[in-house]
Amino acid sequence: MAFSVQMEKFRFAEELGKGVAGKRVLITGAGKDGGLGQAFALAAGLNGAATVGVHFHRSYIDGFDLVYALRAAGVNAFPVQADVTNMRDLWATRSYVIEQMGGLPPNLVICNSGLTEKGYAFGRALREIEHEPRAMRRARVRQHFIDSLEESRLVLDTKIDGFLATTHLWAGEAVYHQQPLQLVYISSRQAIDPGVSVPGYVISNWAVLQLPKVLAVNLGRSAGLVAAFSVLLPFVRTGMTGEYAENPKVFGRWQPRMLETHEAAEAFLHLLTRPQEELQQGMFALLVEGSAEKIRVTWERVHLDLRAERLEWSEARALSF
Repeated sequence: MAFSVQMEKFRFAEELGKGVAGKRVLITGAGKDGGLGQAFALAAGLNGAATVGVHFHRSYIDGFDLVYALRAAGVNAFPVQADVTNMRDLWATRSYVIEQMGGLPPNLVICNSGLTEKGYAFGRALREIEHEPRAMRRARVRQHFIDSLEESRLVLDTKIDGFLATTHLWAGEAVYHQQPLQLVYISSRQAIDPGVSVPGYVISNWAVLQLPKVLAVNLGRSAGLVAAFSVLLPFVRTGMTGEYAENPKVFGRWQPRMLETHEAAEAFLHLLTRPQEELQQGMFALLVEGSAEKIRVTWERVHLDLRAERLEWSEARALSF
């Protein structure tokens, strides 16, 4: 696929570059043309990042196109091909990335790898086919069930396994090199307000929200070196969402129109300008309000409040051992 974005749309006001200026940035899932990862790579590279690592797995043609475009714009960019769900594959990139970044690990990692699902036929039967034998229909329903679960499993593996492995790899290198690291986990608004029939996508994006807390606990005394937070994005027009762009029944529950990738990237850089201590351990949702002709984009901090209630029936009939 040809490189199709207009790069000038990713050059933002100087003050928005504070969060990436001089940083060694690695973005996972950055290869797809017109995707969010590509937008983050362009935003980082064109707004002052020292180095930009463009990670991709299968989208190698688009990934190299992005690297070449960034280099042509004077950005020190390099490609990283790996399957984030394959631990050996991911580990093999370690020394290469450090070498490309001048002997130090990245100090800003944007975990963006992810897939979506076509959706399940929950609550409704598959469409009937006239004169289809019952045995054929049973086979078709079974295959649909298997295909849907396989799709969900791939979504879960990519987001959860990929983010977990990336976290462990680069947090470990930060501690070893005694270099501060900021990790950003890209999640979705659907993690807290699920959309229709995409369970793998919802579950994987929910799991992402817990990673910063788990990371801080596991790092123990070294936790001060690694800051992490999650970002919950609404609908952004990409190759995965383009088919819904004109369907307000799908995206209209959250926003008057879809965001373009350069708009989402600009909002993301706006968030990154905030002090690390303000972002640490946070979950930040992007709000899109207004009308299709004029939107207003702001951030809100999301709190997941855990409550525990003692059960009277259990207290009254407590077991003793």
